[in-house]
Amino acid sequence: MNGRILLDTNIIIALFAGDSGISRRISKAAEVFIPVIALGELHYGAYRSSRVKENHRIIDDFAGRNTVLFCNLETAKRYGEIRNYLKQKASPIPENDIWIAAISQQYGLTLITRDAHFKHIENLRTELI
Repeated sequence: MNGRILLDTNIIIALFAGDSGISRRISKAAEVFIPVIALGELHYGAYRSSRVKENHRIIDDFAGRNTVLFCNLETAKRYGEIRNYLKQKASPIPENDIWIAAISQQYGLTLITRDAHFKHIENLRTELI
């Protein structure tokens, strides 16, 4: 895996769990980016965990070591386009994943994920690992 990549939430969780296979594959990327939506999902999970403060610290440290991409007007337009396309195809996916896909498209990144439902989105480069 070379090039510029965006990490889905499930990939970040695997990294936190010490998945060496994912770590090795990601280390080959030229640039790694994190969608702010994934950080929100991770913080939600931290609140639901038994180690709330520790997990928030881990997430914040991770975010501080990586480039976080935020939503803007272009992201919103792409979100609307993707959601409309999926509705027309009757292929719904989780809302947060539509936002992650929009960021990936906006910045021309390959989305690294474990979720096959991203394949339903046109013009989205994904790699399932």
